[in-house]
Amino acid sequence: MEKYDCHSATQDYPHPFTHEVKLTRAQRIRGIILGSILFPLRITLAALFFLIIWPLARLRLAGLSEEERARPVTGWRRWLFHPIILLLSRAVFFSLGFLWVKVKGRRADLKEAPVLVVAPHSGFLDMLVLCPTQLATVVSRSENTSLPVIGALLEFNQSVLVSRKDPESRKKAVTQLTERLTSNGYWPQMLMFPEGTTTNGRALIKFKPGAFLAGVPVQPVLLRYPNKLVSEFLPVYNPSQEEKNDPNLYADNVQKLMAKALGVPATDYVMEGRVPVSKLGGLSLPLESPARETLSLLHRNG
Repeated sequence: MEKYDCHSATQDYPHPFTHEVKLTRAQRIRGIILGSILFPLRITLAALFFLIIWPLARLRLAGLSEEERARPVTGWRRWLFHPIILLLSRAVFFSLGFLWVKVKGRRADLKEAPVLVVAPHSGFLDMLVLCPTQLATVVSRSENTSLPVIGALLEFNQSVLVSRKDPESRKKAVTQLTERLTSNGYWPQMLMFPEGTTTNGRALIKFKPGAFLAGVPVQPVLLRYPNKLVSEFLPVYNPSQEEKNDPNLYADNVQKLMAKALGVPATDYVMEGRVPVSKLGGLSLPLESPARETLSLLHRNG
């Protein structure tokens, strides 16, 4: 087993919430030179595409009543606006440097797997996976609807919105999510990041049960960042009856499957509030506890 430094969460698993960037001198020089030229150019192009996307995304649901907005968009509103937003979305990521995305495997269709579960979740740019999945519907924080452009895209996507601070909102989101996943093809395919937060990708943290509550088949999707982004569709995972009855067991088994395919550990770490913890039964133990920090400090000072 590989040993890790003082930032390790345990002796067995790497800390999933700390990012360490190590660059050679040549890489730093190259970053400074190319960054000073490419960064403003890339940001300008991305901003331009976002400005085009903004009004077009709003037009998709313009003029519809609340009742009509609660149903999936069909007809001309879908065949006209969907490919345009998809193309512009890909153009945004192209301008940010994602020139080519290698995709392995076959994306399951809606009837095979109503939900795609994607991991690891490393940052905002992971949303590029929406392009090869044809802008699958997502789950997002309700607070994001107030953001420029992002709010319009969430409306366009007919996303399931949830407020982490409101328990009633979470209950409503679970009900809405279950209805969509069991709609037998009425609603489009959904895409979820079951880790529920971003990590450094060195380990998979415990999956939240949201994507598994309905007990429907899921398709695991792996994200890899070597020099190019690689998305990999694994075979559809059909849950056993025991897993259908226990969403947490279902989530844990899919987590282990994806971790094995990625070659990283599957851990029981979660993020509660803003604190990374490890679950032990009903207890939540901080990864970086005060006692551990105190012992490290005493050790460093002899």
